Amino acid sequence: MRALLFTTGSPFARAVRIILDELALDYERREEITTPTVEQRAAATPSLQVPTFWDGDVHLWESGLIAEYLLRTYRNRDGQPPLSECAWRAGHEWRDKLVFATIQTLGAAVTTVSQFKWTGLDKSANGHLTRCADRVPHLMDWLEAEIADEGSGFMADCVSAQDIFLACHIRFTENRPIGIDLGLQRFPKISALIAQLDARESFAKNPIYWWEPGVTGYEPDGTPIYGTS
Repeated sequence: MRALLFTTGSPFARAVRIILDELALDYERREEITTPTVEQRAAATPSLQVPTFWDGDVHLWESGLIAEYLLRTYRNRDGQPPLSECAWRAGHEWRDKLVFATIQTLGAAVTTVSQFKWTGLDKSANGHLTRCADRVPHLMDWLEAEIADEGSGFMADCVSAQDIFLACHIRFTENRPIGIDLGLQRFPKISALIAQLDARESFAKNPIYWWEPGVTGYEPDGTPIYGTS
């Protein structure tokens, strides 16, 4: 049995869900809108983080590792362009891993700013959060240069894990009022890539909705539901 534990808004978990759908894999959705207690989360993973994935006897956490496992283990590739055959190409391993690590650094920076924002600490009031926000334009500049042209992703003739995770982190940033303006107009190759990915069925099935404190759920069309707590 396959199962994925995730929080609704996590861009890391969204990327894994998109890969699962690209591979046409059935799985149990163990979805959390709010963060559980430490004890509840520790029962699933010692990292206290999601996504966490089960596939029979295989139990994995950390989104990049889960993505690598899925790409290497399952072979269904129906999309056009198709999902990449692997996370790292032979002869390009270090470049592909560096691109992926840089994208995950972007995701960590924006989610850290987001998490502290909801505790009442704005990025301008804390040196670490300011540095997280300052990373973003430099990371975006570097990633833009790694894409060949406006019709390409990070790997030729396929949709890579790198493409998917970048799109998820960018859409997360746009759907959180955290004070980070990505300035996507400055990045035409990234913008074109994300527009192409948004049109895929796997992305449409796994949207990132607007979130701010007070949102406790969503209507079927994605309209936020606000609770009283």
